[in-house]
Amino acid sequence: MNAQVLETKIGTGTRVSEWVVVDQSMIDRFADCTHDHQWIHVDRERTKRESPFGKPVAHGFLTLSLLSALSYDCGAWPLDLGTVINYGLDKLRFLAPVKAGSRVRLRTSLNSVEEKAPGRYLVRHHGEVEIEGEDTPALAAETIIMLIIEEKAG
Repeated sequence: MNAQVLETKIGTGTRVSEWVVVDQSMIDRFADCTHDHQWIHVDRERTKRESPFGKPVAHGFLTLSLLSALSYDCGAWPLDLGTVINYGLDKLRFLAPVKAGSRVRLRTSLNSVEEKAPGRYLVRHHGEVEIEGEDTPALAAETIIMLIIEEKAG
């Protein structure tokens, strides 16, 4: 399989995931896992008094961590074609806070497929995590995976 054929099998066009609720429970669990208990994420009373957002906001890296699941949800990554390995990110920007209780989704489109070696492809998508009811996305990034396709003998 070459890169041109592969492009026709990978999520071409714009793909949009389902909405996911980023509630306080998710934020608290992420804070526990990462040991990042900064008050803007977990202190409900203090954020009411002191935060410009009026309520806790998700960690930027929590929002970023949702990219994989949201990518699978909208069919951006070809799980049925081979092994999908996170390779990296380019041009990552955190653009707007995700307030506790908000719903987010991924809007993504294929940028390129590059054959690196036989059966190994770098696949790049541009993605934006949208916040329901907001004009500015939570983040924008180019996500990169290494797709490994094992050729079957015979």
